Amino acid sequence: MSTFPKLPEIIPGTIAAIAITALSQLMVFGERTLTGFELLDGLVIAILLGTLWHTVFGLRPLLKPGVAFSSKVLLELAIVFLGASVSVATVADAGSKMILVIVGTVLLSLMISYGICRVLGLHDHLATLVACGNSICGNSAIVAAAPVIGARSDDVAASIAFTAALGIVVVLVLPPLFPASHLSEWQYGVLAGMTVYAVPQVLAATAPIGVASVQIGTLVKLMRVLMLGPVVLLLRLKKGNQSVARPSLAHLVPWFIVGFFGMMFLRSLDLIPTTILTITKAGSTYLTIVSMAALGLSVNMRTVFASGGRVLLAGILSMLALATMSVVGLMILHAN
Repeated sequence: MSTFPKLPEIIPGTIAAIAITALSQLMVFGERTLTGFELLDGLVIAILLGTLWHTVFGLRPLLKPGVAFSSKVLLELAIVFLGASVSVATVADAGSKMILVIVGTVLLSLMISYGICRVLGLHDHLATLVACGNSICGNSAIVAAAPVIGARSDDVAASIAFTAALGIVVVLVLPPLFPASHLSEWQYGVLAGMTVYAVPQVLAATAPIGVASVQIGTLVKLMRVLMLGPVVLLLRLKKGNQSVARPSLAHLVPWFIVGFFGMMFLRSLDLIPTTILTITKAGSTYLTIVSMAALGLSVNMRTVFASGGRVLLAGILSMLALATMSVVGLMILHAN
């Protein structure tokens, strides 16, 4: 039986996300009018407004289906539309060295993050979830790995809490560092794609920098996401013949990744008319902002801090380790 929400159920929460999006755009307009430039991008403002609302006022049950729909399905549609702005030439320019660096970074990050968690006293299951969330794709990796290793629900909640908190912090911190980093838009996009947890957070971190940054950042991030399948299969082999849930194909290869690369190939073959490209570009932008507002509405910072100091410390140290490895990877990519 399908669990897809009915239209009347998703309308209230979707309207709430759209309202926050409208408010964020109004604030961006105010920034431009008063200062002549954007202090904060609309995506970031939408996340902050949503998070602030949930933390202070809570989230009524009536809004939850629409918020979940907007933060997931609308974002996935935005990613598919984004594929129309990327050509195969972009992937070819990345080259095999890029793929090797991403694979190596993910695997090394998994081991280091797991080791950090164990040193801090986290048990095996929680350490595994934190490592997967940090190294691959945040909540998606946690949700996919949890049934395979037989993790408890409180372990899942604690690990998701750290990705929610640190993900927002990284989105806020990275863009202001760009002017002082002396990186090109392409280089910054690679760094964001290799460091930031989730695909929507990559979009939020790269959008203020430029189109090239968004394109390469998303591409690098999706390559990291593709590592989820092999990693989950390795976790299953580690568990041996113990009775654990079998991950679904949708968890291993999400549909929006297939859609992204499908649109990318159609674009490369010139099968998408220019008018459609304009629509998909605008659609991707607006859907992303709405999904960011919904993402903020799904985060309660009080719950995050209640998840435990050791989990947050493990997440912070794991993130710093991943950022360091990403910088090294970027240096390797540009080594003569």
